[in-house]
Amino acid sequence: MQAKPSLEDTLSLMRDLRARCEWDAAQTHESLRPYLIEEAYEVDDAIRAGDDAKLREELGDLLLQVLFHSVVAEERGAFTMHDVAHGFITKMKGRHPHLYDGGAKQSWEHMKAKRRDSIVDGLPADLPALHRAFRLQDRAAGVGFDWPDIEGPLEKVDEELAEVREELASAPPPPAGSAPEYDARHGRLEGELGDLLFAVVNLCRKAGVHPALALDKTNVKFAVRFGAVERLAAERGMKVGEASLERLDALWDEVKATER
Repeated sequence: MQAKPSLEDTLSLMRDLRARCEWDAAQTHESLRPYLIEEAYEVDDAIRAGDDAKLREELGDLLLQVLFHSVVAEERGAFTMHDVAHGFITKMKGRHPHLYDGGAKQSWEHMKAKRRDSIVDGLPADLPALHRAFRLQDRAAGVGFDWPDIEGPLEKVDEELAEVREELASAPPPPAGSAPEYDARHGRLEGELGDLLFAVVNLCRKAGVHPALALDKTNVKFAVRFGAVERLAAERGMKVGEASLERLDALWDEVKATER
């Protein structure tokens, strides 16, 4: 029986590619950055689709990036894949002291907070805004800055929504289709809406829901529903771009009714 490939086999293959393939040999940490991000998104797409065969393939592509960076670092004398593995094992055992060191179970964010000077330390600035808001709140909670229950976030959402309403009442937005004026008033409205979004993210967090996943599912649901509206309109000889809001709303309600 043929032995199953090991991680050592993948590492050996990566070293061989670096030695014998011109393209692989030319890559650097910097040149590989776009591929790492792209592969992570492709893994996410496979998970969203529930496609195990695709997920297996995309995880392999993501592993390639881990191997690539590790071998490039090894060639520079910075660290090796074994150092990466050692760091991983040390970190995972440190995260679970109650399982490996006979210690008490602790919140990971609380443990990490003890080693940070600030909640922003090590948090990538380029994270998608929704996820960054979630992580900032999660880290703040790790140092005790958090609501005791969900009632606080619920009230905060109401408070921020009221402030948005006040801002809109004092200076209504420009007519639909016209370009917004980036003046002080626009800046205030942008700030109030940002506060409202941040409060909703906090509500999601306290409810045990990741806002990015919740919004992603709603995006998919909206796209599917509106696609059905477009098909229904075409069947009835309607042009979506020329139909009234009332007629589109009626089609939308029809589509929703078929989902029940």
